[in-house]
Amino acid sequence: MTWGTYGTYVLFVVLVLIVPGPDTALVLKNSLAGGRRGGVLTALGIGSGNLVQGLAAALGLGAVIVRAEPVFVTLKWAGAAYLAYLGVKALIAAWRGDYRTLADTRPHSGRRWREGFLGNLTNPKVLVFYLSMLPQFLTADSTIAESLLLAVTVGVLATLWQLVIVAGVHRIRSWLERRRVRRTLDGVTGTALVGFGAALALEG
Repeated sequence: MTWGTYGTYVLFVVLVLIVPGPDTALVLKNSLAGGRRGGVLTALGIGSGNLVQGLAAALGLGAVIVRAEPVFVTLKWAGAAYLAYLGVKALIAAWRGDYRTLADTRPHSGRRWREGFLGNLTNPKVLVFYLSMLPQFLTADSTIAESLLLAVTVGVLATLWQLVIVAGVHRIRSWLERRRVRRTLDGVTGTALVGFGAALALEG
């Protein structure tokens, strides 16, 4: 694999990552609910999930999971249910509109990371993405090290992008903490997460 090929791969990954998806919605939700610390931990959880799925794909385990239909279907429904669960929680928060305790970061730090990790890990579309993308940039002569490099690159870039989102939320946090704005954003992110979960469940 040449540096030119790797550069093309990085550009392709960046273009894919900037398209809003369930990871983005989850980072926004937790950045609002848990502050910068909550957002960072969520981003790190998502990055960890990406890394696990990428390594599984690079080492050939991902293909086994995708081909084992009962395992894949179970993973798909688990992911759909988890996204819907997180979305409903955000919608309930929007409905209640009680944001008197906004700085609830430390007591829920582990939960923020776990939500990011499980939200990504239980999304089989991420695994399918790896399995369809990696072969496009590898050849018959490619080594395991090159395959692992491509997989790790996605996890690193995904984490960096989510951290950019967290930083953006932090810069305008005083505006976002207004009750009406916060309720609107909770409603939007909650609806998005439920929608992503439904789309995942209904996908053939």
